[in-house]
Amino acid sequence: MNETKPKHSEVALNLDERSLFLFKALVEHFIQDGQPVGSRTLARDAKLALSSATVRNVMADLEDLGLLQAPHTSAGRMPTARGYRLFVDSLLSIEEPGDQEMERMAREMVAEDGLQPLLARTSSMLSDVTQLAAIVMLPRVQQSCLEQIEFLSLSQNRILVILVLSDQEIQNRIIHTAKPYTQSQLQQAANYLNSICGGRELDAIRADLLKELRKMKRDVNELMQTAIEMAQQVFTATPVASDDFVMSGHTNLMDVAELGSVDKLKRLFESFNQKRDLLHLLESAISAKGMQIFIGEESGYEVLDECSVVTSPYELNGRVLGVLGVIGPTRMNYERIIPIVDLTAKMLGSALNSAN
Repeated sequence: MNETKPKHSEVALNLDERSLFLFKALVEHFIQDGQPVGSRTLARDAKLALSSATVRNVMADLEDLGLLQAPHTSAGRMPTARGYRLFVDSLLSIEEPGDQEMERMAREMVAEDGLQPLLARTSSMLSDVTQLAAIVMLPRVQQSCLEQIEFLSLSQNRILVILVLSDQEIQNRIIHTAKPYTQSQLQQAANYLNSICGGRELDAIRADLLKELRKMKRDVNELMQTAIEMAQQVFTATPVASDDFVMSGHTNLMDVAELGSVDKLKRLFESFNQKRDLLHLLESAISAKGMQIFIGEESGYEVLDECSVVTSPYELNGRVLGVLGVIGPTRMNYERIIPIVDLTAKMLGSALNSAN
């Protein structure tokens, strides 16, 4: 039976000062060099009057706690995802960006030529500064309100759905129905949905309206049943558009030793292209609010088990529009990367507010 491991904060409290010091030194050494750290190296770098044997004993205790692991037959140790989590939550020393970096970031973050170019520049700049893959989520369509919905009958039980949104965007979708409907029936269904959905945000329609319609389904007339069938297909569908986020610098990951195998890179890049997993992760980051750091398997997606994802939300007039962040190896330089991601999100929000 697996033992329940203590929480990271409890681990930090239970470790003595010497163990925490050596653990922090080991993580920082591994992040810098990418090689398992031996007791002699750690004893020398930590600049403590400790024997290699004493350091080995401390490292063995840290390994028993699930914070370190020994890869293959190497005598050295490296952090686990659990170890990185302890490091990030309890031992991090934030390294603020330098003046030159901040000036460069500020130059790029000017909303002078529209939203799309600004987001593209933000992604490219974040990738260049961090030398990692950078991702900027476009403002969510779900924040748009429905102005009007129309249905047009096509052949073979297919219906063209026309959605007119509050930001003057028009979306077309084709749905398939269980039986044919006349244009008159479709017009009545559209009128009904416009009367109860018009002016509402799309995410509110998904979350609230459909739940109520399903409850009502057994007790409604044929017109409302038609409308319910249409609404369920239109508003519960979540098509992945080609521009849900802007990504830059994924080729930077080709230089990361841990991700260097052709098979790992192929699966990772395929995941980037398909977008589904990344979009789900970004959506969960929005829901959680504030800066989020997913280390290794914490993302919930196997393809990212050897990666960390650092995200921060960007806002317009106090409302979260989306998130941006970076994807890199678990041994990324968190002390430097975290403040850069946070500052980039704040700068993007400031640029959007100044242009609004």
